Amino acid sequence: MAEYEAVIGLEVHVQLKTNTKMFCSCVNHFGAAPNTHVCPVCLGLPGVLPTPNKEAVIKTILTGIMLDCDIAPRCKFDRKNYFYPDMPKNYQISQYDQPLCDRGAVTLNLLAYPKDVQNDPKTVADKKIRLVRIHLEEDVAKSTHFETSSSIDFNRAGTPLMEIVSEADIRSPEEAFAYLTALKQILIYGGVSDADMEKGQMRCDVNVSIRPKGQQEFGTKVEIKNMNSISAVRKALHFEIARQIEDVESGTTIIQQTRRWDDGRSETFMMRTKEKAHDYRYFPDPDLLPLNTEEGLLAEAKSRLPELPAAKKARLVKDFALSEYQASVLASEVALANYFEKAAAAAKNKSAVANFLLNDYLATGVDVNAIPLPAEYFSELANLVEDGKISTKQAKDVFAKMVSDGKSPAVLVKELGLSQITDTAELEKLCEQAIAANPRSVADFKAGKTNAVNALKGQVMKLSKGKANPQAVGDILLKKLQA
Repeated sequence: MAEYEAVIGLEVHVQLKTNTKMFCSCVNHFGAAPNTHVCPVCLGLPGVLPTPNKEAVIKTILTGIMLDCDIAPRCKFDRKNYFYPDMPKNYQISQYDQPLCDRGAVTLNLLAYPKDVQNDPKTVADKKIRLVRIHLEEDVAKSTHFETSSSIDFNRAGTPLMEIVSEADIRSPEEAFAYLTALKQILIYGGVSDADMEKGQMRCDVNVSIRPKGQQEFGTKVEIKNMNSISAVRKALHFEIARQIEDVESGTTIIQQTRRWDDGRSETFMMRTKEKAHDYRYFPDPDLLPLNTEEGLLAEAKSRLPELPAAKKARLVKDFALSEYQASVLASEVALANYFEKAAAAAKNKSAVANFLLNDYLATGVDVNAIPLPAEYFSELANLVEDGKISTKQAKDVFAKMVSDGKSPAVLVKELGLSQITDTAELEKLCEQAIAANPRSVADFKAGKTNAVNALKGQVMKLSKGKANPQAVGDILLKKLQA
């Protein structure tokens, strides 16, 4: 690989989050019994007329705005003609030469990369992957292939589908992983799609070639079809790049082809060769009028523009005094960021809330989209520590019970008998006992060994059974020893 460079472009298909399908009033809902959400329009029966889904158009424009695309003032729908069992009309309504969104880019943030390469010096943060276009079309039916037969579920036929096409700017499997992760974050932030790859709401076709480093001309492109997980895209690219390098090194000519990924065997295999481009015979759909986006559609999309991950991260750093890392992790998941803002609302130390949430709670494997604990519990716990009512160590015990029992921190502190001793008179008595019982530590302190105070502090904590406030104990001991 040291002598070669990968050239990668991705075509991402995203199902839009709408109530109905793209050109008919059938329900757009995942998981229904096969072939129950169908009608003459999405089944392609003769004589039917499609009607565009306004919500799908607005959400496509919104996606374009979020990705810094140029929004077409006027566009049209075209017929893409081909025969396949999952396309009931024998053509797909799509967009050819006038897409809704043109150009744009996706910026790779560091946390979008796989965890094992985030600290690698070769990992390039803030790299922009340019887009070619985003166009709107209808999805096809779902085919399931068995050993001797196939089944087709037309519930998916006609679902609003965006195709987001990147330039060939990606140079490694890890960058492809980061691109898809960052893109998915933005789609979810904008509410345009749930982008659940397991449900087929986000699918990816991968185009990859290799070339000697320093060469400008692209190599022969190989397409890997219908990838349905981000980690699988990374694994498939690692295999395919190595396969192409091996072919080139052995003198084998790489031919343009379409391949599939076998996750069980961790390898790609050939579906078909591509000796020439397929002629889809595009022409404007005669049943659909052109769209003028400047007559309300663009304005509506702009009104829905959310705070995007980069902007949210910057605000969390500024307004909540978080570290760059804390803010990055929180902003990577819109549900997590929203929960944190509620959790930290009443906290005196908002960074402490972030630590409890990120370092302790997420380690339990909780689903960030459905956190069962009331958000205010985190503020309450952080304030108990900040006010000196419990120690940091005690807070860990309270936190564990809070998660398991669902009770508030204040209630648990009483139940567990963890309230710290903060009464000065009582702490002074305990400090005097420790000083009287440990003359050697006192002598060491007077001899200049200032760390000897820690041994005395430990004795006070032992006498109080861990309930003494450590900061107050330290201050009292120093005053008494210095006197």
